[in-house]
Amino acid sequence: MIKVYTTGGSIDKVYSTQQSSFVVGGPQAGHILEEANVGFEYEIVPLLAKDSLEITRQDRRAIVDAVGSDPSEHILITHGTDTMIETARALSTIEHKVIVLTGAMQPAAFKEGDAAFNLGCAAIAVQTLPYGVYVVMSGRVFDPHQVRKDRQLDRFETIG
Repeated sequence: MIKVYTTGGSIDKVYSTQQSSFVVGGPQAGHILEEANVGFEYEIVPLLAKDSLEITRQDRRAIVDAVGSDPSEHILITHGTDTMIETARALSTIEHKVIVLTGAMQPAAFKEGDAAFNLGCAAIAVQTLPYGVYVVMSGRVFDPHQVRKDRQLDRFETIG
């Protein structure tokens, strides 16, 4: 069983005609996994519905507390890409779990975007990696202490 916590971010953004802009909507991970007809059990748990730039220290603490107290060993977190690394680093104190954070540069509603690909990569990673915390983006698995978001290339890359 994979526990999927959702926190918002671009992966969950939808177009609001009332606001004439993209806003964080409901979790898209369940729709993506259902559409892919995956062969594993999962549970979707919405934690937040925020752009990651709006995630506070208190929000991050709530994420760490929820994951730390969850009996599941396999945790996948969808998260906005701007502060995903900070949340991954905060989670690195948790032991005896595989925790994978992923997100998207474009909303899941964009079929040409990276949301489904990143979620699929994260689903494989959470099932196969040893205990630890990882960021899975751009077709790669990263150590949260050795990764950065390259805004010019619109992808994540290793540093150091």
